[in-house]
Amino acid sequence: MTNNVLAVQEPPLVLSRPGNRGLQAWDAADELLIEAARERLQPGQRLALVDDAFGALTLALHDLEPTTIADNATLRGALADNARSNGLEVEAPEDWMRPPLGPFDAIVMKIPRQIDYLEYLLRWANDVLVPGGLLMAGGMIKHIPDHGVGVFNRLVVTDQVLPARKKARVVVCQPGSAGLAGWEKQWLGYRLPASGLELRALPAVFARDHLDPGAHMLMPQVREAAASLAEGARVLDLACGNGVQGLTALLERQDLAVEFSDVSSQAIASAKANVKGAFPEADTRFEHGDGIAGNAGEFDLILLNPPFHDGGAVGDHIALRLFRQARRHLSPGGQLLVVGNRHLGYHKSLRRDFSQVRQLDADPRFVVFAASY
Repeated sequence: MTNNVLAVQEPPLVLSRPGNRGLQAWDAADELLIEAARERLQPGQRLALVDDAFGALTLALHDLEPTTIADNATLRGALADNARSNGLEVEAPEDWMRPPLGPFDAIVMKIPRQIDYLEYLLRWANDVLVPGGLLMAGGMIKHIPDHGVGVFNRLVVTDQVLPARKKARVVVCQPGSAGLAGWEKQWLGYRLPASGLELRALPAVFARDHLDPGAHMLMPQVREAAASLAEGARVLDLACGNGVQGLTALLERQDLAVEFSDVSSQAIASAKANVKGAFPEADTRFEHGDGIAGNAGEFDLILLNPPFHDGGAVGDHIALRLFRQARRHLSPGGQLLVVGNRHLGYHKSLRRDFSQVRQLDADPRFVVFAASY
């Protein structure tokens, strides 16, 4: 049975995660970070919390009135639900599209898996912490990126490495001097074949420095589908990343209305920069959200390269939820184009929600399907 009571302080918190799925809404790193913060921080200090997953850090430290910043849009709903369940009121989280500028006396941060995103966060912390400010960073040891220790040693001053507990680790640091300005790896990218269009992305974005082979396989099908649409047809690039599929549609037809949606704020910032740079006059919208918003309306074409990593969990649960949402938001006669790893068996999953599923392309690793009803 899943434990939903976080009892590191009084009163304990009752926490859940969206969709439940039998998974706990915090980890041992959250517990260690809460303890470290309680030992070191005083009321009145300006505190930033970075990448709280489901609200454990924000709610446990709510009396310190923290500013919470998260790349993942899932936190927005999870924090609101968990705050309500515990009778607390907290501010909605901010994100990296409009990051707070500081200054902060202290930052409590979950260590990300991506090494470049870790460097981004540490450089941002150097920019916004007051001199002598405190950075407490924690994560599950198995999820800390390779060479992460080297990034900490290069960018911040480590005061203390706290004893590991329950396979989690917290380090206490002071800011270094290297900030985001002039960091050549803040934006990385590549050029699309044939068109030569350059796509660039921030560090939290999947496949930001190369064209993902699954995305590459999907692109010809996107061009063909876009060519057949009526003028002004609505297209959704769902889980858009740097916007490659929506941009592929716009390269074919600039008279389409294209919306870009992703759970990552850095992905939305990247897609917006790429789209506005290439097609500033196009009819485009950008949505930082977890899936398709209920009021998004209907789309004539939905493009999807679904993620199958959700923090420490791996599987098709994200794809299955996005398939169901896509079915609800497809216009009559519309279609969903999806690419996925062959071993995930999306042809079976898609048939639960769509009456017509066709395989359009495949290789030993990836398969492209068209689904409609």
